[in-house]
Amino acid sequence: MASGADKLLAFYAAPPADISLDEVDLDRLPRHVSIIMDGNGRWAERRGLDRSAGHAAGVDSLRETITACVRLGVGVLSAYAFSTENWKRPRREVELLMDLFATTLVAELPLFHQEQVRLELWGDLSALPAKTYATFCRGMDETAGYSTMTLALAVNYGSRAEITRAARHIARDVARGILKPEDVTEEALAKRLYTADVCDPELLIRTSGELRLSNYLLWQIAYSELYVTETLWPDFDRWELLRAIRAFQGRERRFGGVSRG
Repeated sequence: MASGADKLLAFYAAPPADISLDEVDLDRLPRHVSIIMDGNGRWAERRGLDRSAGHAAGVDSLRETITACVRLGVGVLSAYAFSTENWKRPRREVELLMDLFATTLVAELPLFHQEQVRLELWGDLSALPAKTYATFCRGMDETAGYSTMTLALAVNYGSRAEITRAARHIARDVARGILKPEDVTEEALAKRLYTADVCDPELLIRTSGELRLSNYLLWQIAYSELYVTETLWPDFDRWELLRAIRAFQGRERRFGGVSRG
């Protein structure tokens, strides 16, 4: 049976001219990589295809990125899959996305089991169609015991709504006498976010060249390194991930004036 190192070398064989595995320090990888997956629609339109084709192609990129992070040893991979604002898209596109979420997760469960990836969902799942909701719950239940990597998908997620929800929980706890006003700290709020059981992202990647955060993890990315690539999400692959990690490792990280390599 091939070792983890052998699998990694095989996965990153035949590199392009501008990047290779040797250019990344495997001892200084970000513990948590988060991605705003953007550009599916434009990818499809440039090819004269329906937007749904771009979403389907984006699934292939996510699968490759999951495998790449497992091979590299990244602890958490999170991805922005569907925002609270995405409900405003054409009804047919939303319905296709919800169906794609359900069918894709079922199809990808063997990969999760093989790589022992634990699935988390961030967002208000109660608003999802019953089939999609049930499939997500099945995925979380079946992978709950895995620890190789956590894959967190933000679905029906908005950061302002998340922070408002956490503040509401704190207000209820104060009203019930569970918390005192002086106990309302950053840590207390963070424990009531969807992300309470994972570390904050160290590297946030946005595809398609857009220079905005789109209401994503506004609390959690206070000190994240941002990496923006012009690459559309369906064209994002293992080498694009390496380029992002190389850029991350080339920066001097600062935390309120304190730098860390």
